[in-house]
Amino acid sequence: MPEPILRAEAVTKRFGGFTALSGISASFLAGQLTAIIGPNGAGKSTFFNVLSGSFPPSSGRIFLDGTDITHTPQHQLAHMGIAKSFQITNLFPKLSVHENVRIAAQALRSRFNLWAARDALDLDGEVMALLARVGLTDRRFEQADTLAHGQQRCLEIAVALACKPRVLLLDEPTAGMSPQEAREMMDLILALNEERTVILVEHRMKLVMGISDRIVVLHHGTLLAEGAPDDIRRHDEVRRVYLGQSV
Repeated sequence: MPEPILRAEAVTKRFGGFTALSGISASFLAGQLTAIIGPNGAGKSTFFNVLSGSFPPSSGRIFLDGTDITHTPQHQLAHMGIAKSFQITNLFPKLSVHENVRIAAQALRSRFNLWAARDALDLDGEVMALLARVGLTDRRFEQADTLAHGQQRCLEIAVALACKPRVLLLDEPTAGMSPQEAREMMDLILALNEERTVILVEHRMKLVMGISDRIVVLHHGTLLAEGAPDDIRRHDEVRRVYLGQSV
């Protein structure tokens, strides 16, 4: 087994007296697409937030390429190659599509005055390439909050890609999308996975089973199962947890 690019070791997360995650250990191999699934309240988004540095674990550790990054600030994680998008779209709504991506690209190069750096850095070619990657070239001059929901999700992915991540974390990338939009988003995610490790939290299990190399199943804040899609489909306890749902 090769060294995982990202690894959680005995991660526990408590909010006051509530334990959201309990002793979860999971490995994510470089170049793979791993989906984190589970019923509502399973701890998926909490685990995502711990992996991405949004929440510090109450105990346990997170490793990137074997280096302990448990208490590393989020802005440093971005420079180390971890980028993420959120379940709730997180953009500059009154800026243009182009400006949203440009600011992210500038942030990778200048940690301080982004506005002072905007004229000093020639990033238009890079920004246009990212917008083409997510199908937004024709919308580049439009204000971000005028885009349809699915397009806003694509823009957020372009913003994440501007950080040149080795690991891309996506929280519910198809949330609020029609079936057709969800399939198009999954096609985009598959294409992105050809160049980087992708970890996503997703509730559309049929889509997940069709694109994932590996699946991590959470239930009541614990690790229920981990394996290839076919192994998860045959797992008796997973089938019991998802009673009435197709896995």
